[in-house]
Amino acid sequence: MTKIILTRHGHVDWIAPERFRGRADLRLTDLGLAQARATSQCIRSSWTVTAIYTSPMSRCVRTAEIIAQPFGLEAQGMEALSDIDYGEWQGLTPDAVRARWPEELELWYRRPDLARIPGGEMLPDVLSRAARALRSVLDRHPEDTVVLVGHDSINRVILLHALELSLSRYWRFGQLPCAINEIDATADGFYVRAMNQAWHLHEL
Repeated sequence: MTKIILTRHGHVDWIAPERFRGRADLRLTDLGLAQARATSQCIRSSWTVTAIYTSPMSRCVRTAEIIAQPFGLEAQGMEALSDIDYGEWQGLTPDAVRARWPEELELWYRRPDLARIPGGEMLPDVLSRAARALRSVLDRHPEDTVVLVGHDSINRVILLHALELSLSRYWRFGQLPCAINEIDATADGFYVRAMNQAWHLHEL
């Protein structure tokens, strides 16, 4: 069995007020760094980790480095864990997007599985690379505990894939910064043991 500890990067500036972050290379804020340290402590106290894989975006790389430090590991970049490509929406607020692409934005919030972001990815594209990332990790670590550090979008899609749910359910659960998800991968499939756990961040 492979145990996957799936987490999101720590806080960055564009979370609130909200902007479409995507491939913008944002650094962790002071709060984000504190969240990463708390997540590192939580993971260290609960699991013995063999490997850590991360999106190549700096907010994830820094989070992964902090998680890796107590284990003496080096986080490995994995392009397939990158955030969704928001194309022409990147860096814009939802209101700014609504002013130019009202129908596309409405579809994104109502049926994200069908939405086509101008110049960006569709969720089925994200699912394809998420499944590829999972298969690569499982092939390399058939009996290990590994950490994956990703983004709101890629983590939601990984969880939907593990639960065998449609991408239309994309908005049905959240992914807080540095929240922890626990997934067991066995010969019979995936078992999601915990989702969006953030108790370790409550005192920050």
